[in-house]
Amino acid sequence: MAEAKKENPTTTEQEGPKLPQKRFFRQRAHVNIFNDVPLDYPINPDEEDWSKLYPTYFRPHADKHQTASDAKRPHSPSVDGPTVAPAKRGPAATAPVEDSLAKVEFADIGCGYGGLLVALAPLYPTTLMVGMEIRTKLVDYLQQRIEALRGFQRNLLAQPGTEWVDVNVKLAQEVAALSQPLAGTKESHDTGETERLVPGHYENIAAMRINCQKYLPNFFKKGQLSKMFVLFADPHFKRRKHKARIISQTMLAEYAYVMKTGGIIYMITDVEDLYNWSLSHLDDFPLFERIPNDEILADPVTPFVINSTEEGKKVARNNGKKYLACYRRIEDPDSSEAV
Repeated sequence: MAEAKKENPTTTEQEGPKLPQKRFFRQRAHVNIFNDVPLDYPINPDEEDWSKLYPTYFRPHADKHQTASDAKRPHSPSVDGPTVAPAKRGPAATAPVEDSLAKVEFADIGCGYGGLLVALAPLYPTTLMVGMEIRTKLVDYLQQRIEALRGFQRNLLAQPGTEWVDVNVKLAQEVAALSQPLAGTKESHDTGETERLVPGHYENIAAMRINCQKYLPNFFKKGQLSKMFVLFADPHFKRRKHKARIISQTMLAEYAYVMKTGGIIYMITDVEDLYNWSLSHLDDFPLFERIPNDEILADPVTPFVINSTEEGKKVARNNGKKYLACYRRIEDPDSSEAV
């Protein structure tokens, strides 16, 4: 894999930023989430150093090799393998935000190659979003992709008169593609802007390797997230594998914990059996209520949920059907939660 990375650098001194190529980062779709895999996770959300992923928004922690907090951080067994390079600090239009104000609010669970994050970044330029994925090569690809896009933006900022993307026009184009929202949808090819400036300059998105079905509450505080995306998840067709599905009673309890009241979970799949399974669990869970279809289609995020992921594009190419449902986190009547 080291040779593949040398052939496909994200940046070079001669050429500047360069988008990574997917062919160097292919990996099998199925990963056993119950296996012990080499992961680094914080003992609690306050211990996570987000400055590695969002240098514009977070001050770096002190020397991580010497701090007491890092000494407390648990490590799974270490093995040799590729690591995700930390995001590089560079010029940005937005001044750094104090740590007490900056927090991740959107989470894409099983983000794959990151199509949704790249598409949403300009629409929510001051909202921090993270893609969470267990497959190493996909995380490497996405973080290199993000760093390359940030590099293009820094170069464009140095060129007077560079054109800006009109995010309203971008949104209108996506909405126009939804004449048949869940079947035969036009394929989207948004790989990120390399020739025009975008709000936020992709400084608000990042990727991390994590097993969400084990460590999600280690990264997020109670009520932190306002949006969560579960898009084209592994269907795990065999009955004995159903316990590994990303929508389950156990996982919904954790999602409800990290989502704030009024937050929305977006779920879409092209597998009807998985769709019905997910609906049955979400409908039965007391802290989520289904959002009516007319409200879903009026949500500016919906076109990107349907169109922007690589799996969504594949379904569109094959004229397949997509099954979409969104649920709102509601107040727990047995607690003191505020709406």
